Amino acid sequence: MALLRLSNVITRNLSSRAAAHRAMAKAALFANSSASTRLKRYNHHIEKAQQLEARALETAQRSAGGVA
Repeated sequence: MALLRLSNVITRNLSSRAAAHRAMAKAALFANSSASTRLKRYNHHIEKAQQLEARALETAQRSAGGVA
């Protein structure tokens, strides 16, 4: 039971971090920088958000598999 709660906290934390990276990616598009710099920053943050979302999904699936 405690493991299930802990995995929910971890999943929520990863999801919120992914959302923050998506917000930083959008902000990078409007920064006062060159186009190549903005694109690099955007791609970096989108990639990080995708990695975090994948980890959150993996954590959720692992915790669901452990309960069944």
